[in-house]
Amino acid sequence: MELWDIYDENKQVTGRTMKRNDWILKDGEYHLTVLGVIRRTDGKYLITKRVMTKAWAPGWWEVSGGAAQAGETSKEAVMREVLEETGLDVQKAAGGYQFTYKRENPGEGDNYFVDVYRFDMDFAESDLHLQVEETDGYALATKEEIAEYASQGIFLHYDSIKEVFI
Repeated sequence: MELWDIYDENKQVTGRTMKRNDWILKDGEYHLTVLGVIRRTDGKYLITKRVMTKAWAPGWWEVSGGAAQAGETSKEAVMREVLEETGLDVQKAAGGYQFTYKRENPGEGDNYFVDVYRFDMDFAESDLHLQVEETDGYALATKEEIAEYASQGIFLHYDSIKEVFI
């Protein structure tokens, strides 16, 4: 059973945990998620397409990410998520933490912080090993192509993270 730490409004761990996707958070309580944007030195970004079996936003484009597990730091979580979803090890990549944003869903029990990272690294397409349970393909896209997906309403989190696409 996967557990997530519960944070307060100041992004401090409360010492309490919740079961994964067990939306029990009160207003003013949060869990932590991470996003890892991968940029190659040719200026293209690695984006993945969500599998059609996803309950939320199936078939949409996104960057790697997910929830931090209980006891896991934000950086540990993003490195794990990127490795699990793409097969890329970003430990030695340039870049790192960029910013945090917060989502509040009053009365829904699903409030969260999102720590956004950007990693700059070269990789070959043969280095990619996509997690088939999560992804249905990938693209190496320019920031303009990503903006176009967003304008079509098929790129997750774009309005919250667009500043990371330089």
